[in-house]
Amino acid sequence: MYNRIKAVLAEKDRTNNWLAEKLSMNRTTVSKWCRNEMQPRIETLFQIAETLEVDVRELLVSTQ
Repeated sequence: MYNRIKAVLAEKDRTNNWLAEKLSMNRTTVSKWCRNEMQPRIETLFQIAETLEVDVRELLVSTQ
C-alpha cells in the first residue's frame, strides 16, 4: 500500500526522526504512520502538512 507521508518525507529529503522531532512526537508513532500500521488523527495530519510545507491533500491517497 502506498504511503504519502513516507513519500513526501523522501521528496523533501527528510526522515521519520526529523518529523517526530518537529512534531514533538514519539519516533515509533511516526514510523508506524510511514509503515501504514496506524494513521494520524486529522488534527495531526494538518500539523504534518504544515511541517512538510504541503497541502494536506497531498498526504492523502485518492480513493478514486
